[in-house]
Amino acid sequence: MSRTLGQERAQYCLQKLEKLRCDRAEFKPLTAGLPAMILQNGFGQTLAFLISKEKNKEQKEQNGDKHRTAFDIITEWLIKRKLIHQGKPSDILKQISEMEQSKYLQAQKETLAMLEWLKRYANAELLEE
Repeated sequence: MSRTLGQERAQYCLQKLEKLRCDRAEFKPLTAGLPAMILQNGFGQTLAFLISKEKNKEQKEQNGDKHRTAFDIITEWLIKRKLIHQGKPSDILKQISEMEQSKYLQAQKETLAMLEWLKRYANAELLEE
């Protein structure tokens, strides 16, 4: 039995939210604003922003970082969809900056579609503790 791409996105987002390591209350508004941020500022610029806002390593290990978590969720989905290759954040940003326009737009469109599910599920309080 095959599943639609929408179902795969939904399942992926639920799995990521079940394992969320950062503060859920801080993560919710970030997920709500990411699609608009991508459309206003650009896809690559938004990913660079998420990495630039990552907390220092000690704080991140203690309770996770919402910005790095969002970056990881987006890039892991794009890797799964074979739109980018795995690598360090700097390698991923480089890949995105060197993409052909059609592939860049495809990655952006796929990210926006996945973020709709992530935003809905994060704000639905389905997995509140």
